[in-house]
Amino acid sequence: MAHLRSRRRLALAVPVALSLTASLGFLPAAAQAAPYTEPTAQAAGADSFAYLVNTRTDRHTIKSVEKAIAKAGGSVVVAYEKIGVIVAHSADPDFATLIRKVRGVQSAGASRTSPVTAAGTTDEGAVQYLSKAQAAKAAKGSAAGEEPLEADQWDLKAIGADRAAKIDPGSKKVTVAVIDTGVDDTHPDIAPNFSASQSANCVSGKPDTTYGAWRPVDADHYHGTHVAGEIAAARNGIGVAGVAPGVKVASITVAQPDVNSLFFPESVVCAFVFAADHGVEVTNNSYYVDPWLYNCMDDPDQRAIVDSVNRAQLYAQHKGTLNVASAGNSNDDLDSDALVDESSPDDSTPVTRTVDPHECFDVPTQLPGVVTVSATGVKAAKSYYSSYGDDVIDVAAPGGDKFQIPDTPSANGRILSTLPNNQYGFLQGTSMASPHVAGVAALLKSTHPHASPAQLQALLKAQANNPGCPTEPYDGDGDGIVDATCVGGKRVNGFYGFGIVNALRAVK
Repeated sequence: MAHLRSRRRLALAVPVALSLTASLGFLPAAAQAAPYTEPTAQAAGADSFAYLVNTRTDRHTIKSVEKAIAKAGGSVVVAYEKIGVIVAHSADPDFATLIRKVRGVQSAGASRTSPVTAAGTTDEGAVQYLSKAQAAKAAKGSAAGEEPLEADQWDLKAIGADRAAKIDPGSKKVTVAVIDTGVDDTHPDIAPNFSASQSANCVSGKPDTTYGAWRPVDADHYHGTHVAGEIAAARNGIGVAGVAPGVKVASITVAQPDVNSLFFPESVVCAFVFAADHGVEVTNNSYYVDPWLYNCMDDPDQRAIVDSVNRAQLYAQHKGTLNVASAGNSNDDLDSDALVDESSPDDSTPVTRTVDPHECFDVPTQLPGVVTVSATGVKAAKSYYSSYGDDVIDVAAPGGDKFQIPDTPSANGRILSTLPNNQYGFLQGTSMASPHVAGVAALLKSTHPHASPAQLQALLKAQANNPGCPTEPYDGDGDGIVDATCVGGKRVNGFYGFGIVNALRAVK
């Protein structure tokens, strides 16, 4: 993906492909954060921009605000009345200012800093394919009863998922929705467990359930397919296995179809609402909501983004959906006093700003009730890139680490999973850690079918194994420089939260 940003800067990570043939129920008043900046492209005049308008949830207010939107020269794309979120388009640079003054509007702002029709210009990273000889070596290393490429899946063994599958692979009554770049449901490892009835394309801000609309637009949008395989690749004698190979997996596409693959907030709002309304038990969110890496509450546009996405994810929780999200690949301390963000906004021209992560939020991972996941490598140590933070990280899981090398046929410290067009490949990132947790959560939901999202989160924490803070200064990349400081104890700390999840414990 563009500049490694799917939870991408935060979590996509380095691809190496193998070919066989991502409670603020009430928002704080104002944050001490970045200065307010109008969307940089607002002067474009005739170009339409996307806006989020958050209102009271009574029908009278929503209809009144819709009329005000039309009067202000805007058009309503979709209104999510249950949560009071309206997605609108307008070419008037003063639209947000006008709408904020409307009775019943609680927050409103631009969801991006570029026009709705803007196309991406950044190249995605080329996939590096392994030779057939290397694939054969991986297959030869797998033991009897394992999937052909399972010898390279050190991550399954690290959390006991290989043994858990023999006890309980998960229930077909449980679905994990992958909110991402799309999932190739024709992949032979994904097809047996795919739920088309719970899949959609939410890129426009409203769901498109046309058959196949949930698929990636091309092979370069591989991220969602990789995530789906980590969660629920079937144990069917083909390729790899997922953490929960017996559960269902769905695809809710939110990434823009251009090379940037940005995840705008209106698409994510749509995804959470769709998942909730279609009986999804768990969502995986391996991304951050564009265009801001951190959304600051003293900026009215960014405040509206936090408000709208939070309403949607809380709605999903209230409907019984557990939301799991990656912590990010910036090696940021999310419990620090200040962070430097040099990548936002990523849909136009980034500006360097200093933000307070207690007042400027990485969405959706820092929203209330969302399970925040850090990444580990084969040595059960924090991955060099993984963001962290005391009282921020809930649990950890294998996400891969090129500096922690496993004793496997390919000796690759990244995570092996499915890719579009019947391919397989390695990626690393908190994007890969989050689906491991989503898979374990699905196993827990299979074992405890009546557990609420809050109860599932408590179970995730209770069954985790915590290695504790490292006894030596943390130097993740081995360059002799301390890269991060772990705060906390053996029970809970900033690197691993309550610990590394354990699939085997989840099914016992």
